[in-house]
Amino acid sequence: MVDALADRRQRHDSVSPIAPEEVANVRRPTLAASVLPPRAFHDQSIFDYEQEAWFAGGWVSVGREEDALTPGQYFLTPVAGENIVIVRGNDGELRGFYNVCRHRGATIVEEACGTLPRFQCPYHAWVYDLEGKLKQPRHTELLVDFDPAEWGLIPVRVATWQGIVYVDLSGNAEPLREYLGDIAVELDRFDLGALRRARRIDYDVKANWKAIVENFSECYHCPGVHPQLNRITPYDSGSYLPSNGAAMNSYMEVLPQFETLSMSGAADGRAPMPGMTGEDDRRIYYSAIWPNQLFSLHPDYLMLHWVTPLEPGRTMVRCEWYFEPAEMAKPDFNPDDAIEFWDLTNRQDWHVCELQQQGTKSRAYTAGRYSSMESSVHGFDLLVADRYANDGIMTPQDRVRKQDSADAIRERAKRKALGNAAAD
Repeated sequence: MVDALADRRQRHDSVSPIAPEEVANVRRPTLAASVLPPRAFHDQSIFDYEQEAWFAGGWVSVGREEDALTPGQYFLTPVAGENIVIVRGNDGELRGFYNVCRHRGATIVEEACGTLPRFQCPYHAWVYDLEGKLKQPRHTELLVDFDPAEWGLIPVRVATWQGIVYVDLSGNAEPLREYLGDIAVELDRFDLGALRRARRIDYDVKANWKAIVENFSECYHCPGVHPQLNRITPYDSGSYLPSNGAAMNSYMEVLPQFETLSMSGAADGRAPMPGMTGEDDRRIYYSAIWPNQLFSLHPDYLMLHWVTPLEPGRTMVRCEWYFEPAEMAKPDFNPDDAIEFWDLTNRQDWHVCELQQQGTKSRAYTAGRYSSMESSVHGFDLLVADRYANDGIMTPQDRVRKQDSADAIRERAKRKALGNAAAD
């Protein structure tokens, strides 16, 4: 099985269905660039390549440590079409395994989460301990060249950051903290792993996963699509942050009359999280962490999205809200205002993503152009285009963003000057 996995990785890593010439226009500066070719959102061969080369080729976020804190506690997660089990061992170590029996390939664990003393295949009752070791199965004592020690569950590399669990099916990715880059350094002052989940909502979105990440990466659409959001954090506020690594980082500014993103704009008495500075208290930090994590840090809570591609035109998005345990323990704790706000905003986003998915399939559609407000979308698309091209060239993100930020600042100044002139 291990050899088969290696052969599959090698076969897909080297052959991209999109040639460098097809994404050459994406790899230009934002104001001269075109968006991704439409077939990138629809072709099955492209989807399959992304799953194998990207989602099975390095770090992917899959969940939270709080769902596997005690020995035997586990959760299941899909990654690149595989069924992975994340479990806490009796030794306290967090591990990942392919959820596949080594006997005849049956799925071992069926429930999405829970606690087990061991893993037992429901088919022929082969038993594995929490470290993945196989107990001598019945009627195998006389087998030739069969050593149970060589037939344990196939492991998956696991690492954590700020309570978030990542897996690397390839086993070859750089250390997780190096992979994450600036975001790991910028958020060291927080203990986000200590936060606890208040709510989870799963969304089945009829759109390509890249359209969802693109949508998260810009607020050009906010005035028309998100009036509730735009009144608290205006679409042209905020700025980019250092983004060397897998995360594209930015923030938006909360207007002085509001405290956080909620239906009322109030934090309902919740104190800012430990580690928040006065500057942090007026900002919402956003990061899109390649390839599938959408990270949103508010003064009083953390919101995470996990983006799981299911088909070229279908994506499962899991959204979870986390708060300080001390705040959750208060008798009057009520997160509904914040959750209702983002549930509404999410559904507004999914609607326009689905409209984009429908339209980009038309024979009339050709790759469009970015506005000067969409350099962050272009930044994500550059990550995609560079990986499609697979020619060893990675477009420098910070250089692109600095130029694009300057262009956007000039455009805002021009709009302001035109508005003042009109008022005169």
